[in-house]
Amino acid sequence: MRLLLLSCLLSVSVYGQNTLTKSFIETLCSPAFHGRGYVNGGDSIAATYIAEQFQKIGLKPYNGSYFQSFTFPVQSFPGVCELKLDGQTLIPAVHFLVAPNSGPSCAEFDCQKGKSYRVVTCNVEKLYKSTASFYPCPKNTILTVRCFGLSSDSLKVLRTRIRELSAFAPVMEITQEKFTWSVSQTANAYPFIQLQDSVFKRMSEGTIELHLETRFFKEHQAKNVIGYLPAKNHAHKKPFLVITAHYDHLGRMGQASYFPGANDNASGNGMIFSIAQELLKKPLDDYNVMFIAFAGEEIGLLGSKYFVEHPLIPLKKIRFLLNMDIMGSGEEGITCVNSSLFKDEFNRLLSINGDGKWVSLIKPRGPAANSDHYYFTEAGVPAFFIYTMGPNKNYHDIFDTYEALSFAKFNEIQQLMLEFIRGF
Repeated sequence: MRLLLLSCLLSVSVYGQNTLTKSFIETLCSPAFHGRGYVNGGDSIAATYIAEQFQKIGLKPYNGSYFQSFTFPVQSFPGVCELKLDGQTLIPAVHFLVAPNSGPSCAEFDCQKGKSYRVVTCNVEKLYKSTASFYPCPKNTILTVRCFGLSSDSLKVLRTRIRELSAFAPVMEITQEKFTWSVSQTANAYPFIQLQDSVFKRMSEGTIELHLETRFFKEHQAKNVIGYLPAKNHAHKKPFLVITAHYDHLGRMGQASYFPGANDNASGNGMIFSIAQELLKKPLDDYNVMFIAFAGEEIGLLGSKYFVEHPLIPLKKIRFLLNMDIMGSGEEGITCVNSSLFKDEFNRLLSINGDGKWVSLIKPRGPAANSDHYYFTEAGVPAFFIYTMGPNKNYHDIFDTYEALSFAKFNEIQQLMLEFIRGF
């Protein structure tokens, strides 16, 4: 009877934590957070929310603040984002994408309506050699390039030429690939559009109508969010374990569409939030734990780079860093970046998983500059970057929603990480 009661109490505790964590993740993905990007202050809304949740569960600010502020330039698309083809309004992020560094369709002082462009399809062989014959571009013309049916090497050259075109003319790239968006620190003078070939080949008229408003921020202010869990005793003398995830995403492409960023990376923030709840129940004896939700990852790992260059704690006091991204699946296991650099820690992770059978596979991967662990490792801090593998392939698109998350191995990965953390 006593064992049954203990089991029931544990189940209630885990269920309550899961409910809180899933609500945390779902909120970060909601339209009110605007894709946690650079339209409508989405990233600032997210930073404030994460800090409030850190405080609610009992994480402390570090040196009196939950924030570390820094600035960077970024291009944004805050207003109208409309493309019409044969008079039909296309669906943004489904039928077309605006390149992250695209310029507007009109001057800031004259952006009340769309602008018509005559579509001129570029000769691929001629463009492959040089952009010279396409300069200057006639007024109100959009240079259009079909980017498919080529080898990977030829496509790479052609995309270089397209970037060169975009420096002096409006450009439209026709593709058959899945759309993936990103963020840019630079802004072109001319519009740059990607259009699905399935839409383009239905076009009967030789013109498009584009209405695109942009805003470039020279010094956008962003915030890393930091929660602190001191060691049980003599915290000021103890080293640190650092648990991280980036909270920023791509934001909005106009007001009609936004990129929820559920798997990438509301789920990673949910994982560090969930781990924090467990560690708060029993703080570590020998380590302080710092939880960092980084800004600016999608635009070039800027939040983590800033932290490494302006550390709030001496980097030599960090015993190990765990960076979490894409935590919403796990059906096919997890990947561990830097496994070849830190073999003892990786072998311990494998041993813990062998005992607990938490995930089906821990795939080793060498060093990679693909997330916020990178600058720490370059500065001498031991670190792993952990991400899940599974059937969810929604990445940098509008379909990366909370509803698409399976959470198939979320609890198991949490337990694996907790055992790893407590083993230091």
